[in-house]
Amino acid sequence: MAQGTKRIMLAGVGGQGILLASRILSAGLIKAGYDVKSSEVHGMAQRGGSVVTQLSYGEKVYSPIVGAGAVDLLITLEKLEALRYVHFLKRNGTLLMNEREIPSLPILTGAVDYPKDIKERLSKYPISLYTIDADQEAEKLGNLRVMNVVLLGAMVKLAGLDDLVDWPSVVAESVKPAYREVNFKAFAAGAALV
Repeated sequence: MAQGTKRIMLAGVGGQGILLASRILSAGLIKAGYDVKSSEVHGMAQRGGSVVTQLSYGEKVYSPIVGAGAVDLLITLEKLEALRYVHFLKRNGTLLMNEREIPSLPILTGAVDYPKDIKERLSKYPISLYTIDADQEAEKLGNLRVMNVVLLGAMVKLAGLDDLVDWPSVVAESVKPAYREVNFKAFAAGAALV
């Protein structure tokens, strides 16, 4: 635990389960003995707008809020959100992007087109980019709603946090009993993708 403060940002669209993923991650880091601070920003979440959480952890953390160029790890549950928030990553930071495309209202009305070159645009940044199809993994488990936990499992593995705590027990404490088994499987499926 003698490392400096690490900063993680999760971004997606309302209804994708960003807040649950962030709460599970925070709970696990707290159990591991870290000081954790997090914040949530809801931008018209109930209408499919952007939802962002920022989380900082370390020996002593004073604020969860991070500015552009300060995030170590960015997890996006939707592709366009990766493009929207990539500037928050520090140089050589890591982006874990879900392959999901959710058209925003301007795209749905035909005012603008969904960008087809997102990966190409992201490749211009000095970052490490990882993409997974968390939706596909969740569908294999029979519940698309657990794609957030698939991404969380991948992120925990990618960040080297998988041995910190018993993540299945952290997941169990964070979800209703009826959904524990599918969430355990989702977390493991995500970790296996990295």
